[in-house]
Amino acid sequence: MEKLKPQSTVKAPADWFTGDVWFDVIYAGQEPSRMRMNMVRFAPGARTDWHHHAVGQTLHVVAGVALIGTRDGTILEARPGETVACPPGEEHWHGATPDRFMQHLALWEGTGDGSPETTWLEKVDDATYDGPRTRG
Repeated sequence: MEKLKPQSTVKAPADWFTGDVWFDVIYAGQEPSRMRMNMVRFAPGARTDWHHHAVGQTLHVVAGVALIGTRDGTILEARPGETVACPPGEEHWHGATPDRFMQHLALWEGTGDGSPETTWLEKVDDATYDGPRTRG
């Protein structure tokens, strides 16, 4: 057993996010573990760019209301205590509502073969972000 030393909070790069986003790397497993977990905090209106994960991603909402969008135009609202699973290769984005902060745990796995875990794509435009939402 090992108690891990906490890492400093990091401002998310503008190349991958719109708005103010901060994250804490909670766990970045070393082989044979491929598990990754970050606590991510989004300011109102902040969001990721379009992206996908080679082995999928799970988002567990801690505070606020998360918006999770997919290429088919679905924008799912998730509230604290709710968990959303994005399958491998699914292009998606996630972020906060325009009027509230949002915080979630992001969990995903490395590939184990050195290929990219996450592929970052283009920015999410305002029309997409402002699209109709569903509670799912």
